[in-house]
Amino acid sequence: MGSFFNTYGFLLTSMVLAASLALSLYLPLMAGQLSLASPGFYALGGYIAAVLSTRYPAAGNTLFPLWRLLAEMLLAGLASGVLAVLVGVPALRLRGIYLALATIAFVEILRVLSLNLAITGGAVGIFGIPQPFSTQIGYLWIAGPLLLLSMLFTYRLERIRVGRAFVALREDELAADSMGISPTCYKVLAFTLGAVLAGVVGAISAHFLNTWNARQGTFDASISYLAFVLIGGSRTFVGPVVGGLVLTALPELLRALTGVSGLPPWLGQFLRDGRLIIYGALIAIGAVFFPQGLITPDLLSRWRKLQP
Repeated sequence: MGSFFNTYGFLLTSMVLAASLALSLYLPLMAGQLSLASPGFYALGGYIAAVLSTRYPAAGNTLFPLWRLLAEMLLAGLASGVLAVLVGVPALRLRGIYLALATIAFVEILRVLSLNLAITGGAVGIFGIPQPFSTQIGYLWIAGPLLLLSMLFTYRLERIRVGRAFVALREDELAADSMGISPTCYKVLAFTLGAVLAGVVGAISAHFLNTWNARQGTFDASISYLAFVLIGGSRTFVGPVVGGLVLTALPELLRALTGVSGLPPWLGQFLRDGRLIIYGALIAIGAVFFPQGLITPDLLSRWRKLQP
């Protein structure tokens, strides 16, 4: 068991972090906002952790103090939340595809800034970010509880007045407004909650990856996170978690298939060279045959009924 976790520690931690990022996209989606800004806040959180840990290193040659990582996560979440409020108040007056375009522009602005600022290392980025754990699997002690707490928070959020207001806005904003629900207030709140979570995940990821640059927050990343939510299911918080876990593991599973003995040479070559093509095709097939995602509220209701 120990050798399994040592071998697949990077993949397991990446899956958990991806599931948390999918939740950061799901939170604004609860209020009917197609926001693709999560990679921007993710990159911001990572840069905060990277700059603080490299410019103010820990004394001696010991591991990076865990309390400092927690402090960086807190600071990254606060900075992302403040920026989300500043960006969200004007941007969230937009709807649908126009909001998506505005948040894509926000991500690109942050990316261009990170490419041109000296403090972020420019196009090269920041390398040699200190490690709080001696092995990559150690990050699960931070990423795992963060995911569980985020799921618990979202579960409770869906069942209180604020969460019901989010759902009302998603279903019919005009009707919700007529019932006294402030669209701007609740949309900014949902947008900010997602930004805080993305920033915290970015702070962990900077140490986990040991390097941080502008490639961490791009339009491509926005599409990947959106795929986690849409394929997993956008009507329940379980869907994005499942989507993040499955779609992060899928390319590695396809890679593992190339080493299966007994495969015809042409098939092994195809799996090796066309692994990402197969990955994209599976996502497209999933979107066609599971338009509401793999996990839906009806599926969860039937599963609960089967429980003793």
